[in-house]
Amino acid sequence: MVLRNPIRSLAALVVIVLLAGCAPQTDAARPTSSSSPTPTPTPVAEISTCVTDPADVVTRLDDLPTTPMPDYLVKRIDEAAQAGFAAAAAPGAIVAVQSPKGIFLRAYGVADPATGAAMTTDVYHRIGSITKTFTAAMIMQLVADGSVSLDDPISRYVKGVKGGDKITLRMLADMTSGLTSYTRDADWQASYFADPYRVWSPNQLVRIGLSLERQDFAPGEAFDYSNTNTVLLGKVIEKVTGVSYSKALKERILVPLGLDHTIFPDGSAAFPEPHAQGFTLQGGKGTPDAPANATDWNPSWGWAAGEMISNATDLLRFGRAEATGAGLLPPVAQVVRLTSFREFNGSGNGGYGIGWGCQNGWVGHAGELPGYNSSMFYDTNNDLTIVTLTNSDIPSGDCAADTLVDNPTDLVCSSPATRIFASIADALGRPFAPQKQ
Repeated sequence: MVLRNPIRSLAALVVIVLLAGCAPQTDAARPTSSSSPTPTPTPVAEISTCVTDPADVVTRLDDLPTTPMPDYLVKRIDEAAQAGFAAAAAPGAIVAVQSPKGIFLRAYGVADPATGAAMTTDVYHRIGSITKTFTAAMIMQLVADGSVSLDDPISRYVKGVKGGDKITLRMLADMTSGLTSYTRDADWQASYFADPYRVWSPNQLVRIGLSLERQDFAPGEAFDYSNTNTVLLGKVIEKVTGVSYSKALKERILVPLGLDHTIFPDGSAAFPEPHAQGFTLQGGKGTPDAPANATDWNPSWGWAAGEMISNATDLLRFGRAEATGAGLLPPVAQVVRLTSFREFNGSGNGGYGIGWGCQNGWVGHAGELPGYNSSMFYDTNNDLTIVTLTNSDIPSGDCAADTLVDNPTDLVCSSPATRIFASIADALGRPFAPQKQ
């Protein structure tokens, strides 16, 4: 199989996408690899004003129309989606857009290159780090009902975290704890790629993350993207609610919002039908002409940070709900989330907040597991949600070995869902692109 517009450089792609792809698509929140220099500590990070009017955003409680968008918007979005898809290294894609003017939902390319089966808009999709937004929403629900405080130390809920009395739930949620991501551990990487069907328990992931040397800054003083943070938050949810993460997720978010096609696999690689075949080069698997099929690789290594499955229409509903708080959080708690972004990359670059990123008024997250890539962002200025899903995680463009890690939204080298998302956002006059550092 030959993917459209394959990457031009394969050097060091053994782990690069795994480390970067489960990251938010904001330059201000870019992850660092194990070989990258540690962030320069910043005593006080500027609170971002990326969301210009949080008080207005939380008043958007009514559902948006599900009627088709006007023809002129359909044409504009379709042309932009096709342009982005043509430049993306993916066999298929789904695009979903919703605004006060209606809904756009369309599939492109193929779900299975071996059979030629067309991509369809109803496929289930592994959403990777978009899972983090669900975890953070549940933490904020516990804050809202008085069960926890964002200023609580993680040591109150999970034992064995070195310096845990100074690491708060807020620091875990906004990636300023300094705890290193277990995905950076060379032994873990070797184990995972040697057997991508292996089941990982949350406790195993926590132990690996906590065994690693922490980043060289005091808790709260700098940004460092780490899956260990979100797995710990998942443990907090279980401790406080007294039920499993999956049960808490179902009771608190999936049922109330009517997300009937969103699933937490609970350690299983089972994939509901219909789903697309997903392709990757991670772990040195496959070649650009014949990428590895990662459809059935076990997603348990992501747990509360990246294990979930969903589809385009459910993500449209959740993307808006988590931005406005409708059906999830009271307005006061939602404003806390909308004003939680911290600009460690400098003023004007957006930032990362309580389980999500912000850039130019767009709030949300991107996600990636081997074989699948996704973007889910809500435009707080225009009540607009865009979801893009692809059955490949392979970046396209002029990809030097460290480009994707350093600039995850640099369209010179970008993941497929990001490329399509950026093309549509630009066509709608709401660009989503980082400022260069």
